[in-house]
Amino acid sequence: MTLLDELHWRGLYADCTDLAALTKRLAEGPTTLYCGFDPTADSLHVGNLVPLLALRRFQLFGHHPIALAGGATGMVGDPSGKSSERNLQTPEQVAHNIACIKQQLATFLDFETTANPARLVDNASWTAPVTLLEFLRDVGKYFSVNQMIAKDSVRSRLESEGGISYTEFSYMLLQAFDFCHLRQSAQCELQVGATDQWGNITAGTDLIRKKLGVPAWGLTFPLLTKSDGTKYGKSASGAVWLDPVRTTPYRFYQFFVQAEDADVVKLLKVLTFLPQERIAALAAEMQANPGARAAQKALAREVTLLVHGPSACEDALRASEIMFGGGLEGVSESVFKDVVGEIPTKELERAKLDGPGIALLDLLVHAGLCPSRGQARKDLEGGGINVNNVRATEIGRTVTTADLLFGQYVLLRKGKRTYAVINAVG
Repeated sequence: MTLLDELHWRGLYADCTDLAALTKRLAEGPTTLYCGFDPTADSLHVGNLVPLLALRRFQLFGHHPIALAGGATGMVGDPSGKSSERNLQTPEQVAHNIACIKQQLATFLDFETTANPARLVDNASWTAPVTLLEFLRDVGKYFSVNQMIAKDSVRSRLESEGGISYTEFSYMLLQAFDFCHLRQSAQCELQVGATDQWGNITAGTDLIRKKLGVPAWGLTFPLLTKSDGTKYGKSASGAVWLDPVRTTPYRFYQFFVQAEDADVVKLLKVLTFLPQERIAALAAEMQANPGARAAQKALAREVTLLVHGPSACEDALRASEIMFGGGLEGVSESVFKDVVGEIPTKELERAKLDGPGIALLDLLVHAGLCPSRGQARKDLEGGGINVNNVRATEIGRTVTTADLLFGQYVLLRKGKRTYAVINAVG
């Protein structure tokens, strides 16, 4: 398949400013393209993976990708897809976020290859030196207010109660300036982004056509959404971040393992580099045996590998095994702490575990797994109680300091999936 064929098959094509002309240009040889990422936080999130991996797909086909960190545009805020004005960030916040995001961008692209190395740029480097008068003369004069108001991102805000500030209204000019600058300085002919960037991207192609008189194209991908139309990339606790401090690799892995059957094939196409044959096989396996969740596990493994690397992916898999009753032999403390973070935890004075220790029946009540000693006894007699993922069989079983994992924790399980952790303190 050609690159555009691949994008179409993966569901990564939404619109293009001139598809026939772009198809012809890509057939002629490598081109340079860019995608921008504004520093709205100190980490990118799952939704950013679509354009990020798209840059990588272009690079694999021999093209020259540029990842742009928006040190300038981040000071203003993009109104696209927003129903109200963003809170402006301080220069210090933007600088911090940019530094963090640059590190993440660098993990997805190949900057070392001699054939078509990726580049990382910050639009503050060419925007900050430009004076207001220069910007109005050299950029603003190419845009009519009528044209700007017609953009969906602006029109929807104009119709809202809060309206739109002049600051955010001007955002598309800044992004158009980026594209024009990169067209001149880096022979960048293509800008890519999600569909909510269409207005900003076409502002850039218009500016290049009017000011430079050379070709340039825009290509957009669909927003990453669930089958019910809601945005994909948020969990019950909020956004799913690429930063392992914000979203642990274990939680990241679990987010994708829990993908709905209706979404998983689309996600395999969009968020992985698995070939068509492999994805078709996983889709067939899901149809034949949906309970095995083979497609979800493959998705979670591939995306976690891409974002966090082999070691963190292995740790996430190990932590998942623990949650399904796997043994604890050889598990690292960091992996176990990832599990602890997902399980109800109850503190217990360490002294109660000294000597003969505390009766397991009492500990089950203390942990909240059983409402009474009587129920704890029944559960224990029925074979449904595990201590550190080992089945407990003796009614008189006690828990002592010898049972502590890493000198601090006891993992209790009732049935197949109901867990609690005892944290020994003092």
